[in-house]
Amino acid sequence: MDRMLFFMWRILRRPPSRTGLIVMLVALALAIGLVLVERYVGWPDWMRVDRPPRPRLPHL
Repeated sequence: MDRMLFFMWRILRRPPSRTGLIVMLVALALAIGLVLVERYVGWPDWMRVDRPPRPRLPHL
């Protein structure tokens, strides 16, 4: 939390250029968009990141 407050303090004291602001807003919009897609639509099965099952040794 301290890092975020330091980052916000730095942005407040020295605002970014217009290009930097647009880049930050696009990144924020993409992150929010991905969260909304995952929450309400979900991902297709071929895009899921499930770990493959580990092969187990047979019991003796």
